[in-house]
Amino acid sequence: MQRRDFINGVSAATLASLLAGERPRSAHAAQTSYPPTAQGLRGQYPGSFEIAHAARDGAFTGPVAAQDTGEHYDLVVVGGGISGLSAAWFYRQALGPKTRILIIDNHDDFGGHAKRNEFHVGNRMLLSYGGTMSIETPFPYSFTAKALLSELGIDLSRKSRIEQPTRFAGMTRGVFFDKAHFGADRIVAGYSEAATDTFWQQTPLDDAARRALVKLHARDANPLPDMTPEARRALLERISYETFLRQYARLPDQAVAFFAGAAYRNNMRLDTCPAFSALRYGAPGFAGMAVAQDPIVESETFHFPDGNASIARLLAGRLVPGLFGTPQTMESIVTARADYGTLDRASSPVRIRLGQMVVRVEHTGSAPAADKATGRIAPVRVVYQKPDGSDPVRHAVTADNVILACFNNIIPYIMPELPDAQKAALKYPSKVPMMYASVVLSNWRAWKQAGIENLMVPNGYYQHLLLDSPARFAAFDTVRSPDEPITLHMLRNPNFPGHPRKEQNRMGRAEMLATSFKTIEAATCDQLQQIFGPYGFDSARDILGLTVNRWPHGYAYTYDTLGDPAFPDAEQPHIIGRRPYGRVSIANADAGASAFTNVAIDQAERAVQDALVSRAYD
Repeated sequence: MQRRDFINGVSAATLASLLAGERPRSAHAAQTSYPPTAQGLRGQYPGSFEIAHAARDGAFTGPVAAQDTGEHYDLVVVGGGISGLSAAWFYRQALGPKTRILIIDNHDDFGGHAKRNEFHVGNRMLLSYGGTMSIETPFPYSFTAKALLSELGIDLSRKSRIEQPTRFAGMTRGVFFDKAHFGADRIVAGYSEAATDTFWQQTPLDDAARRALVKLHARDANPLPDMTPEARRALLERISYETFLRQYARLPDQAVAFFAGAAYRNNMRLDTCPAFSALRYGAPGFAGMAVAQDPIVESETFHFPDGNASIARLLAGRLVPGLFGTPQTMESIVTARADYGTLDRASSPVRIRLGQMVVRVEHTGSAPAADKATGRIAPVRVVYQKPDGSDPVRHAVTADNVILACFNNIIPYIMPELPDAQKAALKYPSKVPMMYASVVLSNWRAWKQAGIENLMVPNGYYQHLLLDSPARFAAFDTVRSPDEPITLHMLRNPNFPGHPRKEQNRMGRAEMLATSFKTIEAATCDQLQQIFGPYGFDSARDILGLTVNRWPHGYAYTYDTLGDPAFPDAEQPHIIGRRPYGRVSIANADAGASAFTNVAIDQAERAVQDALVSRAYD
């Protein structure tokens, strides 16, 4: 795909001044002094993880030399995501505003998976989320998580005044059927888990597949008659959703192909998702059957334009005075500009040090027992260096407490003094790879004409496409006229059918790391052109910006009844893995074995309690 010299009547030179950087064609993100506006490869981008991989491969097995900075902190937090920021928040609440805290992160921005993608077209700001999307879970938020959101000024009762669903009036969820699998390239609007014959008659499916899918989506669907609710649950827990569709619902191959891009609990696919989990997450085929199950009590749902990056920004703004100039509200934070120069000032009690990878965490004396002479556990030494390996110089600080709010699977390599059983538990999960692309479109007329605002693409490079949610935050509108620019979210979750779930995650991670931005950009443009070309869309003209948020280590791993043994509660790997060790405790979503923001917050609070208990030796 070649970029035209003139895009929609605007010269490329002019466009460069409108967007935060020319759409890049290299493997690296566009250089910018303001991280949220960087385009190209973001997320876990080249330059952010090379030393982490070196640590994994045994580069730091012995003593690690480093220059002592002379800095000593009450707390060092390794990882500047929502869990790390929350840990700093809770620790400071416990010990007071003068508590000295250093947060270290290997990326050029804070927030972890809560990544902000910011674009500027003329005098208008456009936003998208590069990772964590919403305040939502299939279970209620804890008192701790609710209290933190409240203290940050996030009031979910205001969402009815913020959301503007009428902007998409008459537009629905659709499905793109591709010629290679279904005989024709066609968008069909109006899909739901209770889709009727009216929807299916518009599809290019053959008669056998159409009849099977109509039956599956019926309100009385029950491919498991003559079984008790308890027996149904037992069966559904031990078979995959694909087995359910093929062997019990009797779907032919073309009908099964309709679900190829569907993702259920924690982005599990047909062949790895237990049928019971598919039922719990609203998959079709179960509407007419009674199944024994616990009730689902979901949390409230709310979506900032930049996803939960707004939560991270509110947290960072409260921790680091001056980051946003003045205190921010849940509406003003959306457009507030951060002063990154304030993050690591010596005068600030809380400092955030970006662009540094921690390579060693170790107690300076015996651990975890207290020193017999003093009754105290020795301070912890933390060594870090540039994450891309460009600077071999390492630096070291010390702290009374350390909270590891990074991924579980890197912890055994940066803290070798942990017990072997704990290190094995930390290595058990295989995080779910995913890729979130944020695309700036010059207009959304093609979507309006097709009558869709949300598109499933069963066999596409990206499997889910969503226009930005219509909302108004003070004077900021996310969606305006179909003739005006908009951000489009495209989600890719690489999977390799036929392999165990954890192996599919590893294979997806390897594929992601081996794929260049140029290849991703071409695939993005080609897919949009294939789908929306018949509606007047021109990828070379209508794509104004592209940020690809690549997460080889994405969602926290959750257990399932197909891929994991039935661990006793106390022996679950995440329980063993998060045990405190001396002055070091662990906080992250991995520690809760659940990929939700409130879990990251809850685990941060638990890790702080572990840290405070360790201080009882003083």
